Amino acid sequence: MEEHPDRTPTAHRVMRQDDNGNRFLLARGLTRSAAEAMAAEFEARGHKQLYWVEREEPPQPGEPGEPGAGRG
Repeated sequence: MEEHPDRTPTAHRVMRQDDNGNRFLLARGLTRSAAEAMAAEFEARGHKQLYWVEREEPPQPGEPGEPGAGRG
């Protein structure tokens, strides 16, 4: 049997869009099930905003948010 290296679980984020079309990040770094539960909880509150879950791609070197990015 071939061994596979451990993989880091894919992180997900919860997003919100308001009535004016503005998009906001609500949470990140969640498991898919935790992100879906959070989005469902917000939707259950009855607000007219749109909530959804997105898969997070790991930041590329030099992108904002990457530790050490922009340091010389």
